[in-house]
Formats: sequence, structure tokens, C-alpha cells
Amino acid sequence: MIDISWPLSNNTTGYKDRPSVRIESLKEFDRDGACESAIWMTSHSGTHVDAPVHMLKEGKTIDRLSLESFSGHCVVLDLTMVLEKITSQELQEHADLIKDGDIVLCKTTNSYQEPTAPFNSNFVYIENTGAQYLVEKKVKAVGIDYLGIERNQPGHPTHSELMSNGIVVIEGLRLAHVEPGRYMIVCLPLNVIGLDGAPARAVLLSA
Repeated sequence: MIDISWPLSNNTTGYKDRPSVRIESLKEFDRDGACESAIWMTSHSGTHVDAPVHMLKEGKTIDRLSLESFSGHCVVLDLTMVLEKITSQELQEHADLIKDGDIVLCKTTNSYQEPTAPFNSNFVYIENTGAQYLVEKKVKAVGIDYLGIERNQPGHPTHSELMSNGIVVIEGLRLAHVEPGRYMIVCLPLNVIGLDGAPARAVLLSA
């Protein structure tokens, strides 16, 4: 079992350096005889699943997505040679690895940044033609190893292209320690009613 989740702490990187996670002590053992903490986080902190309503006004909320939407057969693609954006051209080089119904995880140089580093506005992202290609390949979900799947694209076309075609978006994965290849993925976002997304724990299992 390989954990591919972003570790959470008070120092966790936040999208565009916005507050992301805050952990406070409520009880301490020496004082209260037990330990208890409060956790505050956004719906898009660390590893998380975007619900369609995040970008589509009439889209489903996170509690209305089936667990099968973001768990199942998975392929990790080595895209560490990409310097800026993942287009259809880069994905076509891996065409023989992507099967119908796959969950595609993009391993890029993003994974080699520290999980507490300042936000990198030049992270590698999936450009709209890449999203269109994944729609054509009939994948089930797409994961990226940073806190956003796109950047600086007016109208959020990557999100819209994927979500409008029923493809789930997983962001904030950690893949530096993962060899490219086929796996099973279990990714379980918190079951929060009516939310636009939720933090998740994601692990890989041997296929």
C-alpha cells in the first residue's frame, strides 16, 4: 500500500498561499487527562476531490458522487519531462497505457516540491487540449500532483471539459516516490453534505 496523500499540518502549502490548514489543541494529557485537537481546513486542502459543482453551477456536490468515481484501476504516467503544461501531445505519447475507465494520475516535477513550501504559481498543469484528449480516451478520473489541475486559463476550461463529461478531478497528490505503471487506487473524500469538494486520503495498491 502506497500513500500518495499530501501530509497536513499547520505549515501545509495552501493554494496561492491562502490559509489551508489550522490545527489547535483542545485538550492536553498533562492538564486534561486526554488529548484532543480541532482541525480547520478548506474543502480544497492538501489531497482533495473536486466536486462538479466547484465549477459547474448545476453540478453534483461531493456527497452525491459514487465512491467508484475516484477508486479503481489506475495508471501513473511519467510526465516529469514536461516543463509547463500537459497537452494532448504529451498524453498521446502514453496512449497505449491508458485504458477505458482508467483513473489517470499525472506524475510531474510538482511532486518534488516540499509539502510545506511556498505556493509555486508556475506549477505544471493540464491544458485544455490535454483534458479533451482524456475525454476521448474515456477515462473515469484524472489526478494531478499539485493543488490545482490548471492555472491562468480564463473560464477554467480544463475543469469544465473534464467535469462536463463526468470525469472526476483529484488534486494535491504526492507521487515522487511512485514508479509509473498500473495500480489500483483508493481515494476517499470526506462525506460532507452539499460541498464543492473535500479532502481525501489516497493510496495505491498493486494492480
